[in-house]
Amino acid sequence: MPHVVGVDLAKDVIQVCVVKHKKVLSNKEMTPNDFTIWLATHHTSTVVFEACATSNYWKQKALECGHDAKLISAKLVANIRQNQKTDKNDALAIVQASQLIDIRFIRGKTFSQQELQSINKMRELAVRQKVALNNQIKALLLEFNIRISPRNGGMSGVVQKVLEDADNGFSAVFREALDSTWQALLDIIKRISGYEDNLRKTINDNPDCKKLLALEGVSTINAVHLYTALACNDENQFQTGRDASACIGLTPIQYSSGGKIKLGSIGKYVKNTLVRSNLISGAMSMIQQVTRRNPRTTKEKWLKELIERRGKRCAAVALANKTVRTAFAMLRDGTEYQAQILKN
Repeated sequence: MPHVVGVDLAKDVIQVCVVKHKKVLSNKEMTPNDFTIWLATHHTSTVVFEACATSNYWKQKALECGHDAKLISAKLVANIRQNQKTDKNDALAIVQASQLIDIRFIRGKTFSQQELQSINKMRELAVRQKVALNNQIKALLLEFNIRISPRNGGMSGVVQKVLEDADNGFSAVFREALDSTWQALLDIIKRISGYEDNLRKTINDNPDCKKLLALEGVSTINAVHLYTALACNDENQFQTGRDASACIGLTPIQYSSGGKIKLGSIGKYVKNTLVRSNLISGAMSMIQQVTRRNPRTTKEKWLKELIERRGKRCAAVALANKTVRTAFAMLRDGTEYQAQILKN
């Protein structure tokens, strides 16, 4: 039986607990450099990391050294941990949690997935900054009863008019500050465009991610989200498409007891809220197209019938759910998506 190693990761120190035959052989603190050497020199073991920052990196490093590396939920570890929270207790709890019956480990990300996810995170932050600056400029100008609307040239037209109008009473200092904020907004817009170009270039070099663009309502951003959330080459991937959809929060929450099955709303309290939001937005754009014309494929026919029965919002969630399941099957089986055209 190989050693089971529980690793509690921190920024500057790493706690390593080695267990064999339910006995703790060692539980000591290491530096990142010492742990790298330990992975390279220690005989093959099952190394379990608590899913957190840097856990993907260390999992990849452990796999390179020939170990069986896994990630485990931090919430599960916290429920298993006995006594007070210390690095030693956490590392031991990681081992204990990994020995539970029918335990489900967390899927790690590959290096390419991490790259795509990082670019996407940079874009998401830039989008939030853009919205914040845009709202700030609007609110500050409104304090002077200067309203922004398409009739007066929008944001660009109003700001330029305020900066160039010498008779509006604004001081040179205020104009300089407003121009600085306006230039910051323009710079962020340019950065967002650059991030999107980077994502498109990366997708073109990644066949698995590129083929997801064929799905209805899937743009570049949604293709990246689906690839980083679903694609995996190890044994810890989702067992079914429903598991993948549930992870993103697109299936009803189940609360059943005593043989009575109760289904609630979709899983709103999940960590992938942005992924779900973007998928539903993409599905809604597809719904707007379908409602204006006759259906061309079997999926569009199903979607149009669902809209008539349940409305657009419910149909958007159902289409997003189907998109995730289809994407999971495509990435798992290496297949291409081909819509079934309706016969006349």
